[in-house]
Amino acid sequence: MVSAEILVFGPPAVVLTVGVFALALWDGKRVGLGRPRLWAAIAAAPIAVGFGLYLFVPAAPMTGVIMTANTGIVLYGFEREVRTEDDEPAEPGQLPK
Repeated sequence: MVSAEILVFGPPAVVLTVGVFALALWDGKRVGLGRPRLWAAIAAAPIAVGFGLYLFVPAAPMTGVIMTANTGIVLYGFEREVRTEDDEPAEPGQLPK
């Protein structure tokens, strides 16, 4: 029998994972990342794993589930920052553009 948690959190988890994949793919193409599909998968896959841990492994610690789910977004953010940074040195007293 399927538990109520899976019925409640399963469909939104799938929608969120697909949404993150689509958003990262769109942004990766817009910014000019190399291999935007790979980076979209890197951003979305840990979210799916995090939801899977939450739904199917009741003994998994919540901090580990949250860290797992955030890993892909953090890696994508680092790559995006490296790709879009300027080559000019920072000016003291001014914020980057």
